Amino acid sequence: MWEYTDKVKDHFLNPRNVGEVENADGVGEVGSMACGDALKLSFKVGDDGRIVDAKFKTFGCASAIASASALTELLIGKTIEEAEKLTNDHIADHLGGLPKEKMHCSVMGHEALEKAIACYRGQPDKVQEGNLVCECFGVTDVQIERAATDNRLKTIEEITNYIKAGGGCGKCHDNIQLILDRVHGSLKERPPQPKPLTNIQKIKLIEETLEREIKPALMQDGGDIQLVDVDGSRVLVKLKGRCAACAMSQITLKDYVESKLKELVAKDLVVEEVSA
Repeated sequence: MWEYTDKVKDHFLNPRNVGEVENADGVGEVGSMACGDALKLSFKVGDDGRIVDAKFKTFGCASAIASASALTELLIGKTIEEAEKLTNDHIADHLGGLPKEKMHCSVMGHEALEKAIACYRGQPDKVQEGNLVCECFGVTDVQIERAATDNRLKTIEEITNYIKAGGGCGKCHDNIQLILDRVHGSLKERPPQPKPLTNIQKIKLIEETLEREIKPALMQDGGDIQLVDVDGSRVLVKLKGRCAACAMSQITLKDYVESKLKELVAKDLVVEEVSA
């Protein structure tokens, strides 16, 4: 059983501003009876540019009624610009919090407010953005992505709690997970890129790699290698011992020496043999 705060219980048992504002300046309707939640919000703006009345009608659970009631309290006395800054978190906070499974009720209130403000400004209803993902509740990929990004939602369950997507037949779960994977991939902090090596650092690393990784292997076969110079990404070396006269010396240089230096020092290094 969900635990409700005293303020949620109070707004459910004693809802404020129930009804519909006559000659309303802004009206917003969201949800549907078929989905289990529906809300109609209306408000009136006074001569001073502030909302003087706000009322609601809703079909839904206790959290839906409490959220709508709290929203009207938050609206009255605010300018349209101030009302526009309200979010679903403000509604939940005003109620002292909502069970995570009921956050979608505060989201519904915020969506109704957005529509009511658009109505007040004479803006047409927005065409539903994106592709339908959750057929049960009519939720698109754009809405899921926005909810995940704005509220940092990481699981299908959290998405369902906020916007109900995935809470019906469950056929959309795979698609919701793909959207979450994409969102979290873009939100993950990228590791800091390593600073490019200075020429002195590069030479030192080349010398260390030659001594620690490359020379011991060559010496086992009677060969050796000497660093002559480093010119940008060019590493000039001289093969010694058996390596100097070996017919496979160029293969040794490219497939072993150069590969090791690329792996352990820098990927752009090119090893060249010199006779000096």
